[in-house]
Amino acid sequence: MDRLYYREYYTLEREHWWFRARSNILSGQIAEIADRLDARPTILNVGAALGASSEMLSTYGDVTSVEYDQECCQFVSQHLARHFINASITDLPFTSECFDIVCAFDVIEHIEDDSRAVLEMIRVCKPGGVVAVTVPAFRLLWSHHDEVNHHQRRYRLPVLRRLFQGPGHLMFASYFNVSLFPPIAALRAITKLVPQSWIRRGAGSDFTLVRNRWLDALFYRVLNSETAWLRRGKSFPFGVSAFLSWRKGSSSA
Repeated sequence: MDRLYYREYYTLEREHWWFRARSNILSGQIAEIADRLDARPTILNVGAALGASSEMLSTYGDVTSVEYDQECCQFVSQHLARHFINASITDLPFTSECFDIVCAFDVIEHIEDDSRAVLEMIRVCKPGGVVAVTVPAFRLLWSHHDEVNHHQRRYRLPVLRRLFQGPGHLMFASYFNVSLFPPIAALRAITKLVPQSWIRRGAGSDFTLVRNRWLDALFYRVLNSETAWLRRGKSFPFGVSAFLSWRKGSSSA
């Protein structure tokens, strides 16, 4: 993450319509997972960024947060009085099988060796526990937004599923942000045709492209409307992002 961007990110995580609606979608999924586990499960949040996802997860269990960017860790310590462990998803500093839920929300797309990252998440997950991830979807949506975020790739669900190997089974997988897929695809196609300095502010992510309170409210309502559908276990055939949860089998190493 660019240094300017992570400072913007603190506010974005808590105020931008996409983050707020995504948090509601994830909250619904984690609530379903936590209901099937211990009354107060232990949760590992990998790639915790500026802390908003850890705040959401703390509703459902005791959260340990890991973040690779040392400056993010320092920023969160100063502004939220939270302790984040500075470590990599490919080398987690925990013993095997010690967390009930292991989460990585929009993280593994940053990792060159994403299979190793997933194997590490599975390693620290308890037998019967759950690994949950979100990723950006569909290569056709690749844009400057992905580049400024240092993404390695965008995913289709079959590719994401293949990363989860060994004893265990898929719980739920779906794309989301389906309703806004057409306008986002169109916007990203258009922005490739003009100099980025004409249309982008700050660090240059898509989050700065359209900032209008009426549009923000509309987009939030549209994306948030998917929460109930997904919580009922209904999946979408496409979307801007993808969610997957996987339960670890009892005999996994």
